[in-house]
Amino acid sequence: MFTTVSVMSWDSYIENLKGQCAQSADLAVIIGLDGSIWTTPANGSHLAITAAEAATIAGVFKSNDFTQFQANGVHIGGVKYTYLRVEDDKLVMAKKKDSGAISMQKSKGAVVIAHVSEGAQQGNVNKGVGVIADYLEGLGY
Repeated sequence: MFTTVSVMSWDSYIENLKGQCAQSADLAVIIGLDGSIWTTPANGSHLAITAAEAATIAGVFKSNDFTQFQANGVHIGGVKYTYLRVEDDKLVMAKKKDSGAISMQKSKGAVVIAHVSEGAQQGNVNKGVGVIADYLEGLGY
């Protein structure tokens, strides 16, 4: 579906994302809307996500039907985050008490996901996720 860009090249977006988030994000991952995981654990800031979790998240964003998140929460890395809300049908926020929060935003072909530690500013992470998602969108991803 995508060009022959090396998988490792996506890892650099994680560090860029952390910078865009004013260092409020501690972990991140980018997945395709087909459920593929674009970034790798080789990056120390990679947010662990299973193939099944990525497929579920991608399916929800692809359909723009967030009722599955409302009913079941958002599962990433074996952790269930409580769905908080969606803004503009593309930015989803979820939280787990004492485990931090998740911000996710869809682009044309991907979902940018970032984790924020408990007590850090999720607003900064929402902005950073948006910047990277918009950038990917501008590249056709």
